[in-house]
Order: sequence, then C-alpha cells, then structure tokens
Amino acid sequence: MTKKERAAQAVALLKARYPEGVCSLEYERPYELLISTRLSAQCTDARVNIVTKELYQKYPTLESFAHAELEELEAVVKPCGFYHTKARDIISMCADILEKHGGVVPDTIEELTKLSGVGRKTANLVVGDIYGKPAIVTDTHCIRITGRLGLTSGTEEPVKVEDELRPLLDPAESNNFCHRLVLFGRDVCTARSPKCGECPLREICKSADKPDSWKKKKTSLKGKK
Repeated sequence: MTKKERAAQAVALLKARYPEGVCSLEYERPYELLISTRLSAQCTDARVNIVTKELYQKYPTLESFAHAELEELEAVVKPCGFYHTKARDIISMCADILEKHGGVVPDTIEELTKLSGVGRKTANLVVGDIYGKPAIVTDTHCIRITGRLGLTSGTEEPVKVEDELRPLLDPAESNNFCHRLVLFGRDVCTARSPKCGECPLREICKSADKPDSWKKKKTSLKGKK
C-alpha cells in the first residue's frame, strides 16, 4: 500500500467515525478564530472556550481589541497561560488587521503569518475554516498521528509535516481530516497511551502495538501557532 492509498483510507475511516469534522474552538467572527487559536497555545480548547465567552463580551469588536488596555486584556486571558505575550499579540494583530487590511482578516498564508503571533498552523486553520481553501493544520495531534501512521517521516517540524502531507491528501478533504485527527487524538491515539486495541486505523498503522514508536519529543508551542 502506498502512502497516498494509506492516507485515503485514513481519511475515509476517520470521516466514518467523526462525520462532523469541525474545529473545536468556538467563535462567531473570523478575527475571533485568530484570537482563540492564539490563546490555545499550551492550553486546551475547552479552557479557551470558557475564557473567550467573557473575552468576546468584554471586547465585542475588532476595534475594541485593537485599543484594549494591555493589563486589562491580560487579566481576562490569564487562565490560558503565557498571558503577557498572548495579550500583546492579540492587540497587535487586531490593530494590523484594521490598519493594513481594512478590518478584513487576510485570506492567504503569506499575509496571515505577518500578523503577530500567527504561524502556519493558525494561518492554515483560518484559510480552511473561514475561506474554504485547502489547508493542512499541523498541530500536535496531526504531527503525532500522521507520523505513527507512516504518512510522514516522523519529523516534528510543522512545516515539514505540512509539506509531506500535501501530496498525499485530497485538497477537498485535508482541512476536515486535520480536525478529525484532533478528535481522534483525544479519544484513541493519545500521546502517552494510545488505545491500539480499539483503533479503527489499526490495520493501516505502521506503529500499532509498538510502544517505542510512541515516544516522541514534545513540540514547543510557546511561540507562533
């Protein structure tokens, strides 16, 4: 079986298990997805969703974020960790969207990654979920699971994983496949104790029942996402 065939099977099997391949972060406006994703660095999506309920009420517009008092914003986002850096990035990115993009979130990877705190993971998420373009979101779940499946070489560098997956995945399926990998990574293919015995991908997985292959160095998410 080729890598492309294995990737197609993985896409189909995860689609059957998780019909709704959606982002677990809650948002209503495009810029809110940017902010929520920035807050999710080294923080769970569940906690981010709790924090942003208050956050998006206190700051209901892009302008209110761009002109926010740093200390006040830090106090709200503090439960997400690294709040000094995250708050500064949020104010800066929102100001740039207003001043350089007329208040519209950019629709390209190149322009998005020029915003403070925005890396390729966040940029891919935005172009995929907001603008419906083909995207590959290489978060820790994607990196870990595609490596275990043998779809990638085992590298933990997000850009390299993205480059290795791009020729293997149907562009129309890639974005939702990455969302499903998050759900699958939480339910079954966990970082420390993957449940290989109940895994629907076991027959196509290169690492099934091989504990040594699970031991991976943690990818740092303190910077851009």
